[in-house]
Amino acid sequence: MKGLNVASEQEAMESGPKNLLSICLVIVILLLCAYAIFGNRGVMRILQAREQQHQLEQQLAELKEQQQQLHEEIRRLKEDKSYWEQLARTRLGMVREGELIYHIPDGDEHKPETGSK
Repeated sequence: MKGLNVASEQEAMESGPKNLLSICLVIVILLLCAYAIFGNRGVMRILQAREQQHQLEQQLAELKEQQQQLHEEIRRLKEDKSYWEQLARTRLGMVREGELIYHIPDGDEHKPETGSK
């Protein structure tokens, strides 16, 4: 029986460092996984960067469209005199000599105000 006890103690002593090594290895692996997910170049950062890239691409497309519209307006201002007249009439309220402007109020302007007392 004494020989069996000594063998059990020896296995326990040998398995202690093996268990400690296994635990350390598991901790290191977990830390590496956490860094791979949440680190500077981790999965989360890559997903955020892709989302930001998508937003910037949309913004760029909108700005290109706006730029194209502005180029078209510049072209019309340089070449189209009727466009000038249209802008003067709509934005500045200008009229030609001899024209009369009739202002027809909306239906909401002449409704009596109703208030509850």
